Amino acid sequence: MKILVIGGGGREHALVWKLKQSSGVEEILCAPGNGGIEGDVECLRADPGDVPALVALAGKFAPDLTVVGPELPLVNGISDAFAERNWAIVGPLRQAAQLEGSKIFSKDFLLRQGIPTAKMYGAYDSARDAYAALNGVAWPLVIKADGLCAGKGVVLAPDLESARQFLENVMEKNGLGPGGRRVLLEEALEGEELSFIILTDGEQYAPMVPTRDHKRVFDGNQGPNTGGMGAYSSDQLLPTGLREAVISTIVEPTLRGLGNEGIPYQGFLYIGLMLTKDGPKVLEFNCRLGDPEAQAIVARMDFDLAEILADVAATQLVPTKLAWKKGASVCVVLASGGYPGKFDIGKKIEGLTSSVTNTGVEVFHAGTRRERQSLVTSGGRVLGVTATADSLAAALGLAYRASEKIHFAGMHYRRDIGAHVGRVKAAGD
Repeated sequence: MKILVIGGGGREHALVWKLKQSSGVEEILCAPGNGGIEGDVECLRADPGDVPALVALAGKFAPDLTVVGPELPLVNGISDAFAERNWAIVGPLRQAAQLEGSKIFSKDFLLRQGIPTAKMYGAYDSARDAYAALNGVAWPLVIKADGLCAGKGVVLAPDLESARQFLENVMEKNGLGPGGRRVLLEEALEGEELSFIILTDGEQYAPMVPTRDHKRVFDGNQGPNTGGMGAYSSDQLLPTGLREAVISTIVEPTLRGLGNEGIPYQGFLYIGLMLTKDGPKVLEFNCRLGDPEAQAIVARMDFDLAEILADVAATQLVPTKLAWKKGASVCVVLASGGYPGKFDIGKKIEGLTSSVTNTGVEVFHAGTRRERQSLVTSGGRVLGVTATADSLAAALGLAYRASEKIHFAGMHYRRDIGAHVGRVKAAGD
């Protein structure tokens, strides 16, 4: 097989790393890739959001299978374009990708299908109406920008003033671009978050191992939301009873509801959950693997990923083929100074070689590029130091020891990934 991976972040590096281990894979191409991926496979210049350009690229290189990492090409309809040409691809069609592309579409679907979720106060496309609605809500309040906002479109507003500031920024000052033209107001749920991701071919589905992401930039879940500062996976995250509840009240009703509404779904479906005292409730859907959840999940895969994804594209998924390593995995994100706000790029990265001397550690690149013989930063989230071990404590030890050996100017990371920080109110994004 020749495989094309679309995307250029840590998630895509993890996918490339795992796909390279498949015996049936002869060549992997990545568009656009990054400095780390470039060291493993051939990278092709591309804009992940430009579907016509990606179609032309695939037409030129003729991959046997295309795997889409980020949400933008899916929301823009890349799977539709490939389906028209009978090209094998893993990822939902444009209509199904609206589960992530529009928070309002997603919330309306959840309410129609009776799937447990937060109470909705309303959806608004005018700042004046949104301001007026603030008089009839409970605090704290979750405000979600409707469209894609790179993980920054959700705020947990503790009071009226903070809510008004967010609405002014996104609806009047266009602070999040077109993604903030409409907003959704909903109740804040209390509990702990869990990422439950499945892989489906449209008929059969297989759950991934459970993961927990850390969205806030600082230790103790402080500071603004980010794209994700780290994640960990352990079977202890999802006891048998809870797993059964998630599948029976959320996963299967979601897939059944999509089918009943004539919305076929194929690919990864990320279900962001809040584990409340009243049971699991849906915070959000994503139409792809999470990042950095993907790094923690891929590290525990004990199966041929290329074979499984080819089966998905051919509507031949056999869920029992998916086997998982026991123990735990963790991904610690090393970020640029200032992230998730303004940050500088072009900082030389040092210590990568010495960071992976331990078995069980992989460093997946996200925001890096090559300059002559050096690797430099090119994004907010730069590296994902990922480790697996027999226990979460051991995996954390490996990941943090490796992280300490890496350096670039302004580098920062959370030092409490995998630590229990108590029951928290959080919005998710």
